[in-house]
Amino acid sequence: MHPKRIRELLESIQRGETPVDAAVEMLRDLPYEDLGFANIDHHRALRQGMPEVVFGQNKTIDEIVAIMQRIQNREQPVLATRVSPEALARLQEVFPEGVAHDRARVFTLGEDKLEEGVGDVLVVCAGTSDLPVAEEAAITARFTGSNVRTLYDVGVAGIHRLLGRLDLLRAADVVIVVAGMEGALASVVGGLVDSPVIGVPTSVGYGASFGGVSALLTMLNSCSAGVTVVNIDNGFGAGFAASVINRRLHKKPCPREGKTI
Repeated sequence: MHPKRIRELLESIQRGETPVDAAVEMLRDLPYEDLGFANIDHHRALRQGMPEVVFGQNKTIDEIVAIMQRIQNREQPVLATRVSPEALARLQEVFPEGVAHDRARVFTLGEDKLEEGVGDVLVVCAGTSDLPVAEEAAITARFTGSNVRTLYDVGVAGIHRLLGRLDLLRAADVVIVVAGMEGALASVVGGLVDSPVIGVPTSVGYGASFGGVSALLTMLNSCSAGVTVVNIDNGFGAGFAASVINRRLHKKPCPREGKTI
């Protein structure tokens, strides 16, 4: 149940408009709901001010649909990541009001319930081959309460493309840098800005990139202070972390709960 709905329910009980037994029935499935194949966390928004997230990889299409339906029933927005093209098509049929983001392999439901974002998260991507991961990061950051801007295809092979946008880089509160191959872009950006930089190594590259391990090691060994790193291709993790930092930085009301962090 969304924190706003819980607040409204408690106020209704206080006014004597909702019987206690009826309230107990409404809260019966909190804090989680057992579907047999999954335990849905209905308290994430209350604890973290963030919507629930469904990791679609290796789940059947029916399982993803069932989880999202139960979350939707409690008026919570939900984000599904690592969703196959077949699952995206099915989700769009079941939830026509949702949005399928094909390139990012992400499906969002309840975007109309999201509050206005705060701060400025910038997603920087080295090359267009890195766009699926960059888009996952951008959508996640936006869905979890941040204003998001993007700066794509500015890798170190043409560093002038990046240096020509220093104003955009330095205006950001948090910068997410997505890069494959050797992953040098995170270090370059880290040396140019005074904001936190979250590096996302991607599995893009030829054989010696070892499926993203080369970029991961480069970012982990960055000589630029302030660069932290998430796992290979983990755009979701970067977007989520950026929103947590961004919200704390601005000391703004939590966009999902309406109270100061």
